Amino acid sequence: MNNNFISWQQVLMPLLNQEQIQQRQALVDLINPTLECYPPQELIYYAFKTVSPLQVKVVILGQDPYHQPHQAHGLAFSTLDDRLPKSLINIFKELKNDLNIKRTNGNLTDWANQGVLLLNTILTVSRGLPLSHQTVGYEEITLKVIKYLNDNVKNVVYVLWGNFAKKYQPYITNPNHLVLCSVHPSPLSANKGFFNSKPFSKINQYLTNNNLVPIKW
Repeated sequence: MNNNFISWQQVLMPLLNQEQIQQRQALVDLINPTLECYPPQELIYYAFKTVSPLQVKVVILGQDPYHQPHQAHGLAFSTLDDRLPKSLINIFKELKNDLNIKRTNGNLTDWANQGVLLLNTILTVSRGLPLSHQTVGYEEITLKVIKYLNDNVKNVVYVLWGNFAKKYQPYITNPNHLVLCSVHPSPLSANKGFFNSKPFSKINQYLTNNNLVPIKW
């Protein structure tokens, strides 16, 4: 088993033990039994396999996975589909505006490998039904992740995009962390404060100021 996931299992006991995972999967199966669920079952906890707890430098917190086929693969906002979701297109627009980096590859695993935890507050979704798995219990995991990092890892940047992510701001109490909040990059809200928020340069400036290697976006 992936060593990063083993580390998270230790942090998140018992929420990531096999019994709890199976119970959440059973709830998912009951919600919309005729619909596909995303991401695929083997990728639901992929975010925890890409970066270990003590390697986390940045947390980008989203809502729930993309709800159309071939898009979600277990990292918030990331996709393996060549047709980029609109939220990710807006993220890349802001990246170009902020740091003059033009990115077209929607697979954000390279960000994760540098210590960016790309975590949705809800880890699965039924096809075409955003927030359909809100009652499964995933937000318990998110809360425990935030509390653990707040208390045990120094100088983390928390990027809270949208109202579901902002709910976790009260639990980030350590003044040594940086919290960046804005509206969600969705087309419905990006023009209301996401564009020109310059999150990428702010993240890297903070990391540099704290003698940490900045992210290659």
